[in-house]
Amino acid sequence: MDVKALMVRGEEAYNAGNNVVAEKIFHQAAEAGDVEAMMYLGVMYGTARGVPRNYGGALNWFLKAADAGNGQAMCNVGILYYQGVGLPRNYVEAMRWFVKSAVTGNTEAMFNVGVMLRDGLGLPPNYQEAMKWFLKADPGYIAAANAIGVLYQEGKGVDRDYGEAMTWYKKAADAGYATAMYNIGVLYENGFGVPMDTDKATEWYKKAAAGDSEDAKAALKSLAAKN
Repeated sequence: MDVKALMVRGEEAYNAGNNVVAEKIFHQAAEAGDVEAMMYLGVMYGTARGVPRNYGGALNWFLKAADAGNGQAMCNVGILYYQGVGLPRNYVEAMRWFVKSAVTGNTEAMFNVGVMLRDGLGLPPNYQEAMKWFLKADPGYIAAANAIGVLYQEGKGVDRDYGEAMTWYKKAADAGYATAMYNIGVLYENGFGVPMDTDKATEWYKKAAAGDSEDAKAALKSLAAKN
C-alpha cells in the first residue's frame, strides 16, 4: 500500500469538504500506521466533521498518534482531560499529558502548562512557574505573550509593571490576538502606565471587537453610555 499517495487523496478530499471519502481514506492510512491520518481522524471525531461527534473515538486516535510520538496528539489528549469530554475531567492527567507534549517542543502544550499553574488546576497556583512556561511558549504560541502581559499587569509572580504589560500586549496584538488588543484598551481607558486616553482606548477596543472580542464589544457600549 502506498500510504503517501493515499494521504494525498485523503487530504484532497478533506480540503474539498468530501468528508465521507476522507474518513475512509484516513482510516486505511491510519490502520497502515500513518500518524498524520490518526490525527486527522481524531480531529474529525472531536469536531463532528463529516461524522457524528465521538470524543471516545477522538481520544482513541489521539492516543495512538501519541504512542507513535506525536507531540500535538499528546497535547490533544491533555485537552480532552482538561475539558472532561469523552472521559471524566482530570486536571492531573491533563497536566501529565501537557508536560509530555511540551517535552517534544509543542508550544501549545507549554502554554497550557502555564495556564494550569496560573489557575491552580490540579495543583496550587504558582505564578512564577506559570511565567516560565509562558515564556517558553512564546513566540511559538500567540496567546502566551498576552498571558505574560496579564501577569505583569496584575503583579502576579513578578512586580507589577504596566510598561512590560503593554510591551507584551503589543506583541500579541501585532500578531492579531484580539484579547491583547482589548487589554491595551483597558490600559488606556484606566491610565495604567500610560496617560488616560479614551480615544486610544476606543481605537483598541474597536480593533479587538473586529476580532470578535466580546469584552471589547461590552467596553465600547460602556464608553458610549458615558459620553
